Amino acid sequence: MTIKVGDQVPHAVLMKMTQDGPAPVDTNDLFRGRTVALFAVPGAFTPTCSAKHLPGFIEKAGEFAGKGVDEIVCLSVNDAFVMGAWGKSSGAEDKISMLADGNGDFSKALGLTMDGSKFGMGTRSQRFSMLVKDGKVAELNVEEPGAFKVSSAEHLLAQL
Repeated sequence: MTIKVGDQVPHAVLMKMTQDGPAPVDTNDLFRGRTVALFAVPGAFTPTCSAKHLPGFIEKAGEFAGKGVDEIVCLSVNDAFVMGAWGKSSGAEDKISMLADGNGDFSKALGLTMDGSKFGMGTRSQRFSMLVKDGKVAELNVEEPGAFKVSSAEHLLAQL
């Protein structure tokens, strides 16, 4: 079942690269009592994700903060090492939290996975964005396969 507006975000443990290596991020702690803009991409370093999706959120990070967003999270079914490297190479550090859903457990719990097997990628997250307020989904924007419109930084900002 796919998560919807009003639902509680499921519990999972994601990973984030730190100076000391990968560290766990508990979604209960991430979302509790906070407003978080989360966007998910099918893969780090992939064309649309690197050229459009992540750069839009980097560029608009200040605007999100100005509208009360405590943190912006980029999520992908990649490992913490890849997400850390992608964040560093894209200039996302200090603006976007690059979180790894390595086994896809969180994406599966959200009901927002896709089959990227024909591209050699296996099960990945669909492209989407959501606004989470105190652990509940306030806005949810899921892209049609191959599209990039409703999950953009601009679209999510307009919903604030």
